[in-house]
Amino acid sequence: MTKEDPPGAGPVSSLRALGATLAGLVGTRAELALVELREMGERRKQELVLAAVGSVFLALGLLLVALFVVVLFWDSYRLAAIGGVTVLYLAIGVGSILKLRAKQAASPQPFEATLRELSLDRDLLQPRDE
Repeated sequence: MTKEDPPGAGPVSSLRALGATLAGLVGTRAELALVELREMGERRKQELVLAAVGSVFLALGLLLVALFVVVLFWDSYRLAAIGGVTVLYLAIGVGSILKLRAKQAASPQPFEATLRELSLDRDLLQPRDE
């Protein structure tokens, strides 16, 4: 090193700066991944609680409606009433399962933003042919 070179302007300091930049980049991306993981966990917990509460009360309500319909038609059309309620319940169950599958297919992939950012970083760091 000569006296004209500014202090810290050698290849070692350049490598340190590059390492610090890469460490910062990886740290930022890791923080983003953790934030997404926390958000996903909170969303899933809320969905589970709402689904459980809704399912219990809907099941109780449907049971009471079925009982009401069967008692209402007990003297004249009891088998038709029981069959109609059964078909209705099966249709609701199948519709719910189909809607759940469609919702799962439409939901974003886990860590979508993190993967997108890492892809952009990879594109920026690859050598370019000019």
